[in-house]
Amino acid sequence: MKMKKAFLYIGMVSALLGSCTKDFNELNTNPTAIPSEQMEPNYMLSRTQYNYANTGYSQLLFQSMWTQVFASTFNYYSNGDKYVGSANLISYQNRIWEEDYQAASIATEIGRLAKDKGLDNLYNASVIMRILIMQHVTDCYGDVPYSEAFKAREGVVSPVYDTQESIYKSMLAELETVTAALDPSKDALTADLFYKGNIAQWKKLGYSLMLRTAMRLTKADAATARTYAEKAAAGGTFAGVADNARVMTDNSANFGNGTSAALLVTDDYRDVKWSKVLIDYMRRNNDPRLTIIGEIPQAGLKANEDASKAGDRDSSRQLGMPNGYDQRGGATDISRAPGYPGGTGPANDFAPLGNYSRPTTALYTNRSGVEFVLTYAETELLLAEAAVRGWNVGGTAAAHYANGLTGALQSMATFNAEIGTFTPTQISSYVNAHPLDQSSTEASLKQINEQYWATTGTLFNFIETWCNWRRSGYPQLTPVVYVGNFSGGTIPRRIPYHSTEGANNPSGYQDAVSRLGGTDNFTSRMWWDK
Repeated sequence: MKMKKAFLYIGMVSALLGSCTKDFNELNTNPTAIPSEQMEPNYMLSRTQYNYANTGYSQLLFQSMWTQVFASTFNYYSNGDKYVGSANLISYQNRIWEEDYQAASIATEIGRLAKDKGLDNLYNASVIMRILIMQHVTDCYGDVPYSEAFKAREGVVSPVYDTQESIYKSMLAELETVTAALDPSKDALTADLFYKGNIAQWKKLGYSLMLRTAMRLTKADAATARTYAEKAAAGGTFAGVADNARVMTDNSANFGNGTSAALLVTDDYRDVKWSKVLIDYMRRNNDPRLTIIGEIPQAGLKANEDASKAGDRDSSRQLGMPNGYDQRGGATDISRAPGYPGGTGPANDFAPLGNYSRPTTALYTNRSGVEFVLTYAETELLLAEAAVRGWNVGGTAAAHYANGLTGALQSMATFNAEIGTFTPTQISSYVNAHPLDQSSTEASLKQINEQYWATTGTLFNFIETWCNWRRSGYPQLTPVVYVGNFSGGTIPRRIPYHSTEGANNPSGYQDAVSRLGGTDNFTSRMWWDK
């Protein structure tokens, strides 16, 4: 009943915020004409949480395949699999900008109303949400409007593009202030999809987000990274999977899981496969997740397209599909890929991809399923890296790494407890068999960050997978080189700005592009991506 109420609140706020549009300048205006005294800002919290968490569709189109977690021969996914623009490339380029700035505008309005009403905890939570969302934006695009964003009330309609360095340092300072100020004795959060109002868990979220934000800077500003990683650890990060920040969606209330919905579209269901890189990694490591994440469809094209027909989850049969292939009959046709296993079914019902592993239907395609935001497993793996670097984050690198593996396996049950639950014995056996390689600093960093890639990838948090791959360089991926690609045969390192920004905010846009070397493209490296 509490979940239904929370999504009812989302619906109410959706109606109130219906005037928000895709254009950033319009998003930067007052999102409601309702007088402040008539608004209950707690109701808006669930809206911004859902908006932020439910970006799975955007991630599928780009980051899931840029990081070679998924692969697809379907032209619709050429943006991700082959870095070749499909018909809707500009729409996909704009999507994260639009969705996240809208969510951040709501978080900002929550903070304004909460301050007016003396709701201290809600204000602090709204700042954490705004930072969580805006980290998405800057991590995808680079320098973006931050300090002057959402200030149309004050007459700012063409906000400056702040440097990513200044954005990150502002986010860290803000997180330190608001996380410390959260107080269980003060106001309750009454429409909270993450923690049902548990302030102690919000505090851990604030410090876990501080840790992740700090670790982004290991190459760009190691001193700042260390300072805030140590502060986060001292403050108290996630202590177990019960602290995972996540949203359980509710399709019956018309707030369903966008990732699941996309994967259930017939073409997507048939053509989106786990990549060869990921499946091979899991097989080399005897990873127990291989027994649950993938399935080989039943034989034949019709069966491949029928979500009611469960596939074969035998781990020995799972086979990842290589990235960079198509079904056009030429040199890059999937049938010419090394190790092509052949299709399934008779000639009149032939499934050319039928022997490749798709995401397990019963695990991943629940329209009311979970959307992960930030997890204990990620946090522990980041603490393991910080410890490897010699930073004072409490505990050893080996212990944090073991905790990360444990949390990664435990989190799978949130998708589907029947399929995704590993026994304590299974978990301890895997963890004990895969201790942290401490033969060298580089060996440790490689192992930690490859595990981070596999963990965020199998938890469908693909933007984070991409961000940490760019930061760490692990795993070492081989780019796809396909005719007509938009990245010079390299894996994209950013998304070009929203297509209307050059016209709507020319001064800010041109200033930002000049700092990229004069070209707004997919290959320029942002500040922290050294």
